[in-house]
Amino acid sequence: MLVVCISLSYCFYSTQVICQEAILHISNGATDKEYCLVYNSLWTNLSLSLSAATAYPLVNLSSSLLCSSAGVSPDIVRGKAVVVMRGQCNFSQKAVVAQDLGAAALIVTSTTSMSPPGANVTEYEKVQIPLALMRYTDFLDAQNVFGEEMQVRLYAPAVPVFDASIVVMLLIGVVTVALGGYWSGACESHACCPLFRGEEKSDSGDLALYSPLKVVIFVGLMCLMLVLMYFFYKYLVYVIIAIFCLASATALFSCLDALLELAKCSPMSVTVLGRSVSVRSVLLSAVCVTVAVVWGVYRNEDRWIWILQDLLGVAFCLNFLKTISLSNFKICVILLSLLLLYDVFFVFITPLFMPNGESIMVQVALGPDAAGEKVTTRLSLPVVMRVPRFSAWAQNLCGMQFSILGYGDIIVPGLLVAYCSRFDMWVNSPKKIYLFCCCIAYLCGMVLTFAVMLVTKMGQPALLYLVPFTLLGSALLAWRRGEMRQFWNGTTYEVLDSNREPLLPGVLSPPDL
Repeated sequence: MLVVCISLSYCFYSTQVICQEAILHISNGATDKEYCLVYNSLWTNLSLSLSAATAYPLVNLSSSLLCSSAGVSPDIVRGKAVVVMRGQCNFSQKAVVAQDLGAAALIVTSTTSMSPPGANVTEYEKVQIPLALMRYTDFLDAQNVFGEEMQVRLYAPAVPVFDASIVVMLLIGVVTVALGGYWSGACESHACCPLFRGEEKSDSGDLALYSPLKVVIFVGLMCLMLVLMYFFYKYLVYVIIAIFCLASATALFSCLDALLELAKCSPMSVTVLGRSVSVRSVLLSAVCVTVAVVWGVYRNEDRWIWILQDLLGVAFCLNFLKTISLSNFKICVILLSLLLLYDVFFVFITPLFMPNGESIMVQVALGPDAAGEKVTTRLSLPVVMRVPRFSAWAQNLCGMQFSILGYGDIIVPGLLVAYCSRFDMWVNSPKKIYLFCCCIAYLCGMVLTFAVMLVTKMGQPALLYLVPFTLLGSALLAWRRGEMRQFWNGTTYEVLDSNREPLLPGVLSPPDL
């Protein structure tokens, strides 16, 4: 539940970049290669495309800090791009010296963090040449590839407002919610679907929230865990990672085992020391543990590890929605409303009274400089789905940019979707009308979230849109079908047979809509 408490605190945020990443294109006539640049868009105007960028010969002065013109001949640098080392003096001083020597552009190599070069506003007007920051390791690589004869071009391609990663993220969210809801409903009766044949009813209700007090305690624990993470991040981050590896491996096993049951794959049981052991389960366990361990070891390898994180995340959410059940719509309303208030409070209210105007949730998401975890993105904790931004070419050279979706934005409305799916079973709804309509409401809420994000160019807390859409959509459907009383109160009956009469007293076969 520790991972759940943290994961429910994460809302959708798509990485938005003020265009301060650029591309250094290097060629020698036979070979070309591109590297990351960081620049200040208020200071330097760069071309938007490679074809429009001016080519400059590159002069290597990386042995110099260029804090003064002493020892540098203007004839060496005139009309060329100059590479110098970072240190001792500020960027504007280096740029003015290079400009006075006749240089056409200045590239400062850095062995420390890559942050946009800045200066006082009054100093911006003094510099008329392009100025950018480059990793020193990238410059060494360029020297190995090209030697000393290099032609360079600096450009900063525009980042499109809309990126295809948004569509992929939308599909991940909707499909996971729909499958998790369907699985929860199907588990109400092990005979209703071959995928779940052989599962006991208890599998779908390992933990049931059936009283308002339980819901309040649950949300209170989430608040406590978030505050603890804010103050003790460097200690708890590794606890969260370890628990996530264990929980996601278990969830992945549960999902894959169900698929193998659907495929009628033999368990291949053998007898060991008088006990029956399933070879299939042993092999499947080894695979799932291996996937989780690989993710844990290589979690900061952005180029490919996001695939494993999304796989484990989908399995975690599916298993959660199958395992946790809400007993009635009243509990759904209380839980989702409290979580919406929780979300708004920790994102928008805490900056009003925290030091430096910090949002507790955002700070926990980013992570402090301690703990050795990656802190340049919101991906320090394994509680988000993430998909690379396909069109952010310059930004991905500097470090992968992601659209992200918190597990909480799948699990929280997913619990309501799962309740709707179980209610379909209770009232013998052949068309799964409640499940279908709640999934449509979730889709509409996600689309609105993305639309607001694109218009405002700011990350959005998705629960702000998902909770009203799913709650109102489900309630309107129950009212329209005349089943609001039963939908509100739920049922305590056991589901015994998929061909039974409706279990809720007074509920007739549902009308066609």
